[in-house]
Amino acid sequence: MGKVLIIGAGGVGTVVANKVAQNSRIFTDIMLASRTKSKCDAIAEDVKRRTGVTIKTAKVDADSVPELVTLFNEFKPELVINVALPYQDLTIMDACLACGVNYLDTANYEPKDVAKFEYKWQWAYRDKFREAGLTAILGCGFDPGVTSIFTAYAAKHHFDEIHYLDIVDCNAGDHGKAFATNFNPEINIREVTQKGKYWENGKWVETEPHEIHQPLNYPNIGPKESYVIYHEELESLVKNFPTLKRARFWMTFGQEYLTHLRVIQNIGMARIDEVEYNGQKIVPIQFLKAVLPDPGELGENYTGETSIGCRIRGIKDGKERTYYIYNNCSHQAAYEETGAQGVSYTTGVPATIGAMMFMQGLWKKPGVFNVEEFNPDPFMEQLNKQGLPWHELFDVDLEV
Repeated sequence: MGKVLIIGAGGVGTVVANKVAQNSRIFTDIMLASRTKSKCDAIAEDVKRRTGVTIKTAKVDADSVPELVTLFNEFKPELVINVALPYQDLTIMDACLACGVNYLDTANYEPKDVAKFEYKWQWAYRDKFREAGLTAILGCGFDPGVTSIFTAYAAKHHFDEIHYLDIVDCNAGDHGKAFATNFNPEINIREVTQKGKYWENGKWVETEPHEIHQPLNYPNIGPKESYVIYHEELESLVKNFPTLKRARFWMTFGQEYLTHLRVIQNIGMARIDEVEYNGQKIVPIQFLKAVLPDPGELGENYTGETSIGCRIRGIKDGKERTYYIYNNCSHQAAYEETGAQGVSYTTGVPATIGAMMFMQGLWKKPGVFNVEEFNPDPFMEQLNKQGLPWHELFDVDLEV
């Protein structure tokens, strides 16, 4: 049905390339591009072996609008799937506008020099995309992404009003490393070390990092200590579901992981500003990224599973109802299918499904949209078909 260009050749890009190739009746012409073409070539070779589908590859610096424009004009994609770094969202969106290309990403824009992610920079593109007749789909990974679609599905089918939303994200996997992050270390460490924030009674409440925590029980996993952190989908969800009285995001961390994080911060390796070393300017967190394990290479020995979902309380037909919708994903099964671990899989599969929704005309309208603003039903149907089956529990103890 159309041409798709994937930008980013990490773990998520690996999954997207595989899943897009598995759906080649929809994606008739596929290209994978990144700053390092050899990574793209290796992924394309593996995808060919697994699926028989040929993927074109290209080199592009996603920080450079002129380079992106040149590539877009040569390949002429209908849609760009951006699984590069969040720093590069705006340059890719600028290139899309310049070339008349539609856009999809999995994480909102974050400036390099400020550890802060907000949708305001991308929402500012609404008029430009609408006037150009182009669609931009924001945050189409798992969280953000599936968790927002779970919320929209609950609102559509199971609630008259949603009052309390707790997004719960557990990774109970073991990669066998002393310390490693499950996606880009620079982004990961910036995200989990900043202050927490949640929505309550019409305003944002800020907390110290990891201040609020309690054990929560996860299906097929059991109890895991879970911490309230700020996560970007809360910003759009409280806007699009105004009946929410409280919305929080919980993530599990092991004590050893938190100890490593504290040490990294205490010795200055989490700094995002430049320091001078041997006459050269370096950014400590970028140096740290270079010496930590590559998240894209954790999959082979990764055991266990993830469990991510939404715990919701609200009103249906005048009565209070609780609802828990979730997915569990096996790291080993993800690796066997795509060569990537479960965290990459749970991000890459939804990005592919979002691209399918666009290509099929189901999620296609001019402007910039968060995923919960579209019809959740066809996306939910594809989750079950593409490897991320979901489960529902009604009127249970939500624990939160």
